[in-house]
Amino acid sequence: MLHRYLIVAFFVFCSFQGYSQALGFSLADGKTKVQIPIEIYNNLIVVPVVLNGALPLKFILDTGVRTAILTQKSFTDILNLSYSRKYTISGPGGEKLVDAYVTNNVSLELPGVLGRGHALLVLEEDYLELRNYLGTDVHGILGYELFSRFIVQVNYEKKLLTLMLPQRFKMKRKFHAVPIRIEDTKPYITTPIVLADGTQLTAKLLMDSGASHGLMLDPGSDSRIEVPEKVVSSVIGRGLGGEITGKVGRIKALHMGPYQLENLIANFPDPNSYFDSLKTGATPRNGSIGGESLSRFTVIFNFPKEEIYLKKNHAFKKGFHYNLSGLTVKAKGSSLNVFEITEVRRESVADRAGIKEGDILVTINGMPASQIDLNVINALFNYKPRKKINLTLDRKGQRMKVDFRLEDQI
Repeated sequence: MLHRYLIVAFFVFCSFQGYSQALGFSLADGKTKVQIPIEIYNNLIVVPVVLNGALPLKFILDTGVRTAILTQKSFTDILNLSYSRKYTISGPGGEKLVDAYVTNNVSLELPGVLGRGHALLVLEEDYLELRNYLGTDVHGILGYELFSRFIVQVNYEKKLLTLMLPQRFKMKRKFHAVPIRIEDTKPYITTPIVLADGTQLTAKLLMDSGASHGLMLDPGSDSRIEVPEKVVSSVIGRGLGGEITGKVGRIKALHMGPYQLENLIANFPDPNSYFDSLKTGATPRNGSIGGESLSRFTVIFNFPKEEIYLKKNHAFKKGFHYNLSGLTVKAKGSSLNVFEITEVRRESVADRAGIKEGDILVTINGMPASQIDLNVINALFNYKPRKKINLTLDRKGQRMKVDFRLEDQI
C-alpha cells in the first residue's frame, strides 16, 4: 500500500514563486458554483484537467503543494511549450535526484473552470511512478492555486468536487466549523491527540489531501511523541530520493473539531529516512492528517476565511487497518494490468506464505488479476482480518499457488 505518493520538490517552490503572479482560475459562464466528478485512488483525489486546451490529463488535488506540477516532460514537449528555467534538485549529500523545468503562461482547465496564465513545474520523468503505484493514469498535481480562489468541497462518498465563489458561500447545515491557519500556502490544524501510552498533547498538523495515510507523526518534532511499543517496520512512502521507511502503529485518538477518530493508524518516519515534507519548508509542524482520515468526512476547505467544515459520512466508524497482507503491489504495462509484488513486509502473512518480491499476480481468489484494477486489489488485501486470500503467482515463468488469511499485526 502506498502511503505518501509524493515528497515534492519544496526546494524549488520558493525559487520560482514569482512566476505565478497571474493565477487565472475562474468559473465559466458567470457561474457561482460548479460540481466536478472525481476519482478516488488510495484515498487520493483525482480530477480531470485539460492542459493548454488540447491535452486531457488527470491531476491529484493536493492541499500540500503551492504550484502545479506535471510529472513528465513528454507532455509539454508534445505541445512544444518552452521552458524558462531548468532546476537540478539534489538530495542529502548533494546527489542529484531529479531534473525539473518551469514553463509559464499555460492554461489548466477543469470542467466548468477556466485557468489562464499559470506556471507549471515539469519533472523530466515520472520519478515518483504515480501511475504505477496508483494503478491509473495520473499526470500531475494541483494545489494552492485552486484552494486560494474557491471554497472547495470534497465529497469522498459521492466522489464529487464542488467549487464555490467565496463571496457567495454560506456554511451548510450539519457541518461543523474548525479553525485552520494558512501558512506558506498550506493549511494547518492545531488539535489534541492522545498517544498509545495515554500522553495527551496539542499537535500542529498539515491537512494533507495529497497523502494516503490517516496520520503521520514526527517523533523528532516533540519529545512527547514516542513510537508505540507495538509497531511494524515498513516502507511508508516514496519520494524523489526513493523509499521512505518508518514504523507504523496506533494512537488512541485524533480530534478534529467535535469529532474524535479512535484507535487510528499512525506513521512514524525513521530519523534517517529522507522525508522532506517535514524537514524542508518554513513551517515547523508535528506531522500531517491524510486521506485515510479526511475521507471519513465531507470536507469543505475555506482558505480565505481560514476554516474547514466537516460532516462525517458512512465511513466514519470504519476501523483503521494497515496493510493486512504485508504486500505492496505495482501496476505495470501500457494498460496497467500487470501486477508485480514490490515489497513483502517481513514476518507478515504474505512473507510466511512464501511470497517474494518480483512475483506477478495471476489470479486473486479465482479472478484473473488482469481484469481487476489496483484500487480493488489493495482493497482486497486490506479488507478485514481473517479474510482468506488465494493467489496464483508467476515466479520467473513458474506458476505457484499460495493462500493466507489477512492479519492485523498492530
